[in-house]
Amino acid sequence: MAAEDPSVSGVSGRYATALFELARDEQSLDQVKADLDKFEALLNESADLKRLVRSPVFSADTQLKALSAVLDKAGIAGTTAKFLKVLTANRRLFAVSDVLRAYRALVAKFKGEATADVTVAEQLSDKNLDALKTALKSVTGKDVALNVKVDPSIIGGLVVKLGSRMVDSSLRTKLNSIKNAMKEAG
Repeated sequence: MAAEDPSVSGVSGRYATALFELARDEQSLDQVKADLDKFEALLNESADLKRLVRSPVFSADTQLKALSAVLDKAGIAGTTAKFLKVLTANRRLFAVSDVLRAYRALVAKFKGEATADVTVAEQLSDKNLDALKTALKSVTGKDVALNVKVDPSIIGGLVVKLGSRMVDSSLRTKLNSIKNAMKEAG
């Protein structure tokens, strides 16, 4: 499965595939994804945690002790915690962001979902996020998971990347462009 998807390759792809297969067998895909999302949020909020994850200066033991404390405090346990500890023990914790991205791609593919990377100038309301998901679903025919990033430098509007397509314009133009691209590809 990993070889079919270019976003799931290399070391991170192998780890993500192993985690995906384990979570699928345990019927815990959504729980593992939620735990990984929680860990990624912690990583994005803490410069110290980022340093711990990325720096080769820390020994595996030091990383493991610190990671265990973070996971306990965050309430991340089970398969996800064991997996993150294996990454740490194997000195691969630095690749955790790529592993998370690859895991999400595998889950989305398994569920028949598409994933869209959306960049906005300011955080969208739940109502607007739901409207965007609905619009993208009508275009793709699939449920669409959104990875939303706030980037004030784009000033306004949206940048939507869906698969290999990226559209940067008004919402109406974006959706029409995606719809036309899907018709041409089909």
